[in-house]
Amino acid sequence: MDFELTEQQHLIRRTVRDIAQKVVAPRAAEIDRTGEYPWDVKKVLADQGLLGLLVPEEYGGGGADLLTAVLVIEELAKVDASCACIMVGAVDGIFAMLLAANEDQRNRYFSKIATGEMGGAIAITEPGAGSDVAAMTTRAVRDGDVYRINGVKHFITMGGGISELFTVFAITDPGKGAKSFSAFIIENDYPGFTIGKHEDKMGVRGVPNVEILMDNVAVPAYNLLGKEGDGFKLTMLALDRARPGVAGQSVGIAQGALDCAIDYSKTRIQFGQPIGQFQGIQFMLADMATQVEAARYLTYRAATMIDEGAKDGPKIAAMAKLMASDTAMRVTTDAVQVLGGYGYMKDYPVERMMRDAKLMQLFVGTNQIQRMIIARAMVG
Repeated sequence: MDFELTEQQHLIRRTVRDIAQKVVAPRAAEIDRTGEYPWDVKKVLADQGLLGLLVPEEYGGGGADLLTAVLVIEELAKVDASCACIMVGAVDGIFAMLLAANEDQRNRYFSKIATGEMGGAIAITEPGAGSDVAAMTTRAVRDGDVYRINGVKHFITMGGGISELFTVFAITDPGKGAKSFSAFIIENDYPGFTIGKHEDKMGVRGVPNVEILMDNVAVPAYNLLGKEGDGFKLTMLALDRARPGVAGQSVGIAQGALDCAIDYSKTRIQFGQPIGQFQGIQFMLADMATQVEAARYLTYRAATMIDEGAKDGPKIAAMAKLMASDTAMRVTTDAVQVLGGYGYMKDYPVERMMRDAKLMQLFVGTNQIQRMIIARAMVG
């Protein structure tokens, strides 16, 4: 329960906070308006070694823990959720590989991931298989030294020319329940692997979510992650690790909106005084700050428990994702209210933050799914 940060974590957080204020903040509104991927921000993060933060040190990465990654994501999300998603993608995209990659796979890919030369993405969701992961239909059939994969993936974050590596989950042995699925590393230039529709999203517009089309893609058998039948287990373990990151992103969005609301309340004069002097506004700000702080500590605890392999780690991770994303939605909505009519305009960032916050309640498992995970952990 002690979340005292190490000196290294303080240093990383200060570095990222500086990047967020000097590099990201001036670009945030433009990124949202154009929907263009912020390559300049990615380069800065790569140059600082942040994209390989979780890659083991022996492969040139940072060898950091999940809590450190959460701190980075939080700081970026305070000013722009899209740029925070660059880090979320860098983290989420390699979880399955960190869990199951063999030494050959690690040697081929990890050093390139650490430098930012290669980026990873995870491909689970399908048009008919969102919350119901077991309903996926993408099929992988062994054919000598390759697996031939056919299927469609949907809403894949960091696709569309952004990522070079995709961890794709597919059925290898139909009818075996949780043992039906396997995971594969697919490089984006494999023949038959193409990008389809780019989604036009409400928020987090600077990061692409795309459709992936796989038409008889020949994947070398040595790119199987783990063993055949490990896919469902890897999916669940990867999602457990992804949820604290989304929670950190949610906390960052909420804190950014709160900071904006506080600043505005000190300078907006109505009835002869700053609106922050009115009790109605003060109570709103007090509630917002309390909710953000509570979400932050639950998020840090979740990351720490996942790092430690705690038995209750998945439950606490689901709680953190649930609470932090609901907090982000509530706090950003209240921030718009504090700013009144100005909050509804694009001149202020809280309008964008409110749109960005909505996604936090949806991805890596909707909040209804989080409640199911939590309840099942308690009552079976």
